Amino acid sequence: MTSPKQHLTHVTLVVRDYDEAISYYTDKLNFDLIKDIDLGEGKRWVLVSPKNSQCQLVLGKAVGPEQEAAIGYQTGGRVFMFLHTTDFWATYGQMKTKDVVFKEEPREEPYGTVVVFEDLYGNLWDLLELK
Repeated sequence: MTSPKQHLTHVTLVVRDYDEAISYYTDKLNFDLIKDIDLGEGKRWVLVSPKNSQCQLVLGKAVGPEQEAAIGYQTGGRVFMFLHTTDFWATYGQMKTKDVVFKEEPREEPYGTVVVFEDLYGNLWDLLELK
């Protein structure tokens, strides 16, 4: 019996505010806004995605103290997301001109070129071009 094909489609990112998160991901990281649907009572279905990606981020506004405490710390301080690019230096340069906060200088690793950056909430990401 063959296993069914599977892939990730959505990952939820807890945010403080829908509009500031949309602005950051579309303006600073050049993501596409895929959907922004008002669900009523202050809730929205907001999806953003890197260009040409099958995986989308669900921007979920924090509700209550427990979720608010998770903003920027969803993985306990570890790198949370890995943003792959086919041209590291061009992507890195574009992000620098948009004042994305980098936590280190780019480095060469056996698997590729990588640099850690943080999003507007402090979540850590790897920008990565694989070899």
